[in-house]
Amino acid sequence: MSCSEIPKAPPETRAPGRALWASITTDYDLEEHERVLLIEAVRTVDALDLLDAAVRRDGPVTETPQGTRAHPALVEARQQRIALARLLAAIASNAFKDSSSSGATAPVGGLPIPKSPVGFAASPIE
Repeated sequence: MSCSEIPKAPPETRAPGRALWASITTDYDLEEHERVLLIEAVRTVDALDLLDAAVRRDGPVTETPQGTRAHPALVEARQQRIALARLLAAIASNAFKDSSSSGATAPVGGLPIPKSPVGFAASPIE
């Protein structure tokens, strides 16, 4: 794909996912298998946004018959962040393994990662 043909994000993508999509597809030409990984990363970022909204709405803890527990969305967000990191690492390792032959250069550490995809950078609750 040429640099002028930037693919559009999947139609169901929310704002956080569109931002991730744009930050990667604007600067990098991805192979089809890398684009599939990016679609999953975008979906994960969007899921994190929804989980963050639930935690902000309900608070970080919930009362259960067994006592005070972490909000289920907070627990799931932790798992989704792990998945996101793995997806982005897979994209980066694929996208830049042949960069020396193409003349492309990767940023230090691979693909640029949003500073805070959904507000979880410093603390899940502000």
